[in-house]
Amino acid sequence: MQDQIPRDTAAVLRDYFHAKDENRPWYMARAFAPDAVLKVALRTQAIAFPPESRGVQAIADTLARRFGQTYDNVFTFYLSRPADGAMLDAYRCDWVVAMTEKTTGQARVGCGLYEWTFHREPHQAASLVITIENMLTLPADEADAILDWITRLPYPWADAQRIVSTAPAIEALAPVLQWIRRNAPHPSLTA
Repeated sequence: MQDQIPRDTAAVLRDYFHAKDENRPWYMARAFAPDAVLKVALRTQAIAFPPESRGVQAIADTLARRFGQTYDNVFTFYLSRPADGAMLDAYRCDWVVAMTEKTTGQARVGCGLYEWTFHREPHQAASLVITIENMLTLPADEADAILDWITRLPYPWADAQRIVSTAPAIEALAPVLQWIRRNAPHPSLTA
C-alpha cells in the first residue's frame, strides 16, 4: 500500500485527513504504521472517543468508520505545516474542525492539538495524541454559515489569523475562536 517514492511528513498528515475527513478508512494504512497507537485526551464532554486505539485497523474504525457514521461535511485544518520534503520524527500542531451531525443537521466546531511521532522507514505515524480542547454544538440553522466559512479556507493548511478573521458573527463560536487566537499573530506585529 506504500508509495514507491519517499513520502514526507506533509503527505502523511494529508493521508490522515483523506481517511478521517473524507471517510476513506483505507488511507489510514498509508498514514499509520500497522502497530500505531492513537490516544485521545478530551478537555470537553461534548464528544466521545475511546481513550486509546491500538493498531491501524482500530484507528481506522475509531477515526473513519465510526466517526463517518455520525458526522459528514468534515473539514479539519492544520494550523501549521511541516516544511516541504521534511521527514520529521515528531510534529505538534493545533487544529480546527467543522462538521455536521448526520441525524440532526447541527453544526459542530472544535479545536485542539495533534502530537505526532513517526517511523523513519517507511515514513508513517507511530503514534498520535489528539487533544480536543473545545467541541461546540450549534443549531442546524447555523450549519450553512459555518460550512460557507470553513469551505472558503485553504484546505487542509490554514493559519489561525485567517480562520479567526473570516469567522461568521456567531457568538457561540467564541470559545473556539479565543482558543485559536492565543497563537495567532497580533495584526500590528504582522503589518
